[in-house]
Amino acid sequence: MTAPLPELYIGVDVEADGPIPGPYSMISLGMAVAGRPDLTFYTELRPISDEFVPAALAVSGLDRDRLLREAPTAEEAMSAAAAWVNGLRRIGRPVFLAAPAVWDGMFVHWYFVRFVGHSPFGATGSGVDLRSYWMGLTGSEWVQTRKGKIKHELGLHDVPHTHHAGEDAAELAQVFDAVLRRRQSGEPT
Repeated sequence: MTAPLPELYIGVDVEADGPIPGPYSMISLGMAVAGRPDLTFYTELRPISDEFVPAALAVSGLDRDRLLREAPTAEEAMSAAAAWVNGLRRIGRPVFLAAPAVWDGMFVHWYFVRFVGHSPFGATGSGVDLRSYWMGLTGSEWVQTRKGKIKHELGLHDVPHTHHAGEDAAELAQVFDAVLRRRQSGEPT
């Protein structure tokens, strides 16, 4: 009997121009596989609504007018994202990973269901939340699980958080890979 393919933890990061999908738009999506820095995906998306929160848009530094002119439609971007995730199935079993999973998962699942018809991460869009995983691993309280604190605990001082969805997905994948290595080594947390 063949052993099952390994789980592939896909760090996902979203930049959006408001607090929820639908009335507001996901404007960029990044994905990166933990332990595999060569496996990444990034796309920007054309806004789906005229509504936006200027402060939310400013976080990403993306130009809304340029996105309206040049970015792929949500259908095109999410179809490409689904194809990328599904293409990973030849080497492993994709598992959604985010920090926080509620925020990124809300946008990603809604966009996949709305524009592709289903999510390549499953019917519920569920996955791993870095902060919750860290709480379980270390016995720490929620307040001690900010990504910056986790990075400090792991000695990842040169891993920036830039608010670029592709770079932040790679950051998350690197952090989670370090968390998994710590767990596997039995090193005290």
